[in-house]
Amino acid sequence: MSEFDADLLTQKYLQNPYSYYRELRENDPVHWSERLSAWLLTRYDDVAAAFRDPRLLSGTRIPTYVAKLPEADRKTAQALVDHIGTWVGFIDPPDHTRLRALVSKVFTPRTVERLRGQIQAITDELLEAVLPTGRMDIVADLAFPLPATVIGELLGLPREDQQRFKQWSNDITQFLGAGTPHIDVTRQARDSVNAIKDYLSVIFAERRRSPQDDLISGLLEVVEEGERLSEEELYGMCVFLLVAGHETTMSLIANGVLALLRNQEQARALRDDPTMAMTAVEELLRYDSPIQHQTRVAREDFHLAGKHVKAGQRVLPLLGSANRDPARFENPDRLVLNRKPNRHVAFGYGLHYCIGAPLARLEGQIAFNTLLRRLPSLSLMEDTITWREDTSMRSPVMLPVRFDGDGDARRG
Repeated sequence: MSEFDADLLTQKYLQNPYSYYRELRENDPVHWSERLSAWLLTRYDDVAAAFRDPRLLSGTRIPTYVAKLPEADRKTAQALVDHIGTWVGFIDPPDHTRLRALVSKVFTPRTVERLRGQIQAITDELLEAVLPTGRMDIVADLAFPLPATVIGELLGLPREDQQRFKQWSNDITQFLGAGTPHIDVTRQARDSVNAIKDYLSVIFAERRRSPQDDLISGLLEVVEEGERLSEEELYGMCVFLLVAGHETTMSLIANGVLALLRNQEQARALRDDPTMAMTAVEELLRYDSPIQHQTRVAREDFHLAGKHVKAGQRVLPLLGSANRDPARFENPDRLVLNRKPNRHVAFGYGLHYCIGAPLARLEGQIAFNTLLRRLPSLSLMEDTITWREDTSMRSPVMLPVRFDGDGDARRG
């Protein structure tokens, strides 16, 4: 067993997966992982090529993933597999092309930009709640509630239901990021999907009776070349947006704050020049990517870098490794907030490039600038961080920080 497989999901690995990626890039860039039953692609060029390769499919990755379960357990998981199979990130053309065109009609750059004031107000509100205490958990007090509130309000869901969304989302992402499927985790994810669908069915009925200015109403009405979303596609799109709409941004904010606090010179540069926020977010995405890998399944046998990839085998493009590849990025292990060019792959590449990337970027820009402006004395309370035990989603479980109790009262 390789060192990667032996240490996978241990805190040693989770504290710094990038040292493992470096070893693989230099010695075995197309690596077979027994633990994950998958080929790991670690070089930037191979990762980018994988996203463009028609021999690598998205639509079969969940059935292939659960194929390791015993037959009776696979039957238990079938409803979950069927549901995730409707997510736009888990399907291939032509269905992917149709669904993406439909959601793109209502999830537009204009829709995102008009949220700027709302995102700023939510950020300020969250910080106001912790200012008197002189301390906060970046994850629980900002990184989770900010994007969860934004995507919930964008969809048209009540803010008071946030914690329910978080639990449901955690159950689903735990299933997707476990490395290998476990029946207890699978059952919990299935039950959470059923709970979300029951919840959304009430919202859908209300919006059909009385449409609102929200994303769900738009998705119910949107038409592309005479096509609408089917009922199952509608559930799939809303659950996908709920999960992806806060998980990735939560990780971006938490990982980004940690990187800034560990690189004070860069944090001061951004505090002194808030116009750096756009390039800063791109560098923070590259430096500690929220999504560490995607998954594809080989449609046919082919050779890659001298390795024989067989039909039906899983292939994992490691985004986190590609974003630290010295063949693409100078001094890749250094945080350089004004790095240019910075063609990272943190949001994927090609057809499956993250549809919510503009929203995540905007939320990150506002969160980082506001934190640095209002809490200039921000510092870590703990040197050792506990990370989520997840092969794909990278973020700390908690990120306790302290600051001067009164903070900076300036808002906006």
